[in-house]
Amino acid sequence: MAVTKEIKKKIIWDFSQKKDDTGSPEVQIAILTAKIENLKAHLLDHKGDNHSRRGILLMVAKRRKMLTYLKRKNPEKYDEVIKKLEIRK
Repeated sequence: MAVTKEIKKKIIWDFSQKKDDTGSPEVQIAILTAKIENLKAHLLDHKGDNHSRRGILLMVAKRRKMLTYLKRKNPEKYDEVIKKLEIRK
């Protein structure tokens, strides 16, 4: 199942700090997490899909960088996002 517009709208609604906030780290991390979960399910069925495997590795690295930034700028928000998305530290 792909990350559709409706799913993105719900994620933006849940994590945004103000109306139409799509650029904050919290929203970007949440959207990347949804995409990663989607690709993870795809890779369980298609074990030889190395192109998607590279894509998921790039997304995980990007999310990790954003989480590091968020932890440095706002540790309370970082803890909140980690708990809400159920991501390991």
